[in-house]
Amino acid sequence: MNLEDVKKLVLEYEDYIVQMRREFHRRPEISGEETGTRDILIREIERMNVPYRLLKGTGIIAVIEGKKPGKNRVLRADIDGLPVQEDSENLKQAKVCVSEVEGVCHACGHDAHMAVLLGTMQVLTRMLDEIEGTVYCCFEEGEETNCGIDTMMEALSDYKIDECFALHVYSGLEAGKVNVVPGPRMAGNIGIGIYLHGKSGHGSRPDQAVSTIIPAAHIITQLNSAFMNQLNVEETVTLGLGMVRAGEATNVIPDEAYIGGTARFFNWDEGEKALRIINRISENTAECHNCTVTYQHRHNISPYPVINDEGVALRVQQKIAEICGEEVLGDCDRWFASECYSAYLNKYPGALGFLGIRNEDYGSGAAHHNGKFDIDESALTLGVCAEVGFILGK
Repeated sequence: MNLEDVKKLVLEYEDYIVQMRREFHRRPEISGEETGTRDILIREIERMNVPYRLLKGTGIIAVIEGKKPGKNRVLRADIDGLPVQEDSENLKQAKVCVSEVEGVCHACGHDAHMAVLLGTMQVLTRMLDEIEGTVYCCFEEGEETNCGIDTMMEALSDYKIDECFALHVYSGLEAGKVNVVPGPRMAGNIGIGIYLHGKSGHGSRPDQAVSTIIPAAHIITQLNSAFMNQLNVEETVTLGLGMVRAGEATNVIPDEAYIGGTARFFNWDEGEKALRIINRISENTAECHNCTVTYQHRHNISPYPVINDEGVALRVQQKIAEICGEEVLGDCDRWFASECYSAYLNKYPGALGFLGIRNEDYGSGAAHHNGKFDIDESALTLGVCAEVGFILGK
């Protein structure tokens, strides 16, 4: 089958892909609770007569064996929705499909990820004579909370994997474009959760208490100064403190304070250095004020940044151009959001591509995790072409 025929084959499944995206979109489920979503996936996988493995939780690995020897590759789609109330309109007009579940919606495009991977599987099952090696199609539970990544990586360790690829729809890129380039593409995340412990007392006698408010204030200001002065200015590291909590009464000095937020980074060394700075400032400042520090369970690096392998990224880029034309290759900046897909890239050579979904005429392009978030469904077949191109690349 030549590459022009590959695109024609993909387009045969355009209606199917859109239909699946809408079915997933109407019935979203939050992280770790995607049982109905899994049932839909099982139904479609069984209709294709593809063997699959159910993981603990809601994850699935479907296995497509090619007829030729070659590399074993992973394709991945995440399956969870978000606890976000969906707006019935996008940035311009009524949406073509809206969540039927109160307070939950697919505001990050995971419905599209699943639909694209199912479409890719449909195409691959029609091309078994041309597929080299085995394709492991991974439907990952709970990306938004990282609750399924360890189970998925443990399951994949049972197989010999050579490479991996995934797509993420991106509102920062116009529909009809796809971006797959080497290097850092999504940020690593440092979860910040600092508890300060002191001694409560009456507001009239601070000398008889151990305030946690004062050291919390010092920690906040010192972190901002240290990030400016101690981290490499050529390696972007952002600090975003989103929560400070202490006390319940104006005349009571609280015995506990909490500082919460995140820091984002693209360079492993600078990210680990940033975490050491956070911990050192927190502990030393607390000690100076006769307080102690403990950390929330999320106070660590999770996940690390998504860094594309050069060889894989350039090969996928070339295959996409051969199938769809160079005009579909788009440019976009790296994304400061985080993705646990980095766990795959830490273990296997691979890449993450951005699939453009912004269409100003239609009204898609709202930020991810926003109730107005929507996608241009015409972009989905390009995603299938990208995934098929990865499998066909040598």
